[in-house]
Amino acid sequence: MLKNGTKDSKSAKLAKRILISQPRPESEKSPYFDLERKYQVELVFHPFIKIEGLSGKEFRKQKIDIVAFSAVIFTSRHAIDHFFRMCEEMKVTISQDTKYFCITEAVALYLQKFILYRKRKVFYGADGSNKSMFDVINKHKENEKFLYVCSENQQDNEIVNWLKVNKCEHQLGFMYRTVSNDIKSIIEKNYFDVICFFTPSGVKSLFDNFPKFKQNGTIVGSFGINTCKAIEELGLRLDIKAPAPQAPSMLAALDQYLAAELKKK
Repeated sequence: MLKNGTKDSKSAKLAKRILISQPRPESEKSPYFDLERKYQVELVFHPFIKIEGLSGKEFRKQKIDIVAFSAVIFTSRHAIDHFFRMCEEMKVTISQDTKYFCITEAVALYLQKFILYRKRKVFYGADGSNKSMFDVINKHKENEKFLYVCSENQQDNEIVNWLKVNKCEHQLGFMYRTVSNDIKSIIEKNYFDVICFFTPSGVKSLFDNFPKFKQNGTIVGSFGINTCKAIEELGLRLDIKAPAPQAPSMLAALDQYLAAELKKK
């Protein structure tokens, strides 16, 4: 994508510059950098959103008794961070018997930062999809009361609806909010062949910054059902989609896309 959102015929042959709308990985051993070397592309990392924690005062207005819940649902590391931050601020001690249901193994393993990790109380989906997490919850939902920790302006409606339909006793716990970042400088001063989104809020941020954005030749990648939906609702063409059977992550989906493009050369 050129600065004005168009693409010339030369750049259309092979994606060379890819914008990942997330912070740069802390470790240089990240598989993203392996991908960069493998295809000789340039990955640029720039978060499209930032997370702001709700204050204890804001949380109290929800009238949620955290200790009343026997199970907690996490779909991101942000949710974990703010859950335990709120527990500390509210001086709440979490029972060692509390069960944790996570969207992916990576999110589940992040719990080690806060709790003694035991598999009998930490569960996660097999492939990172909501369905696989539902399968796990379904096996353990009897007599459980679930707290779904999420952003006040970005909840996964599929999860909420599933909990309702399956008669799971639950409540949404808003502990943070997502806010659009200023991304004008990174977009205006650079061109990108591919932009990868990971949340509906990230998609919203693009249009908050560029209300008249036109996709033209830009390749758009998306992770997650709700992110894909947000992209399509805004009239963008979705070119790279994850999770998928052979692409459980955005990284895997990018790998497949670049490999396919290379074969066309």
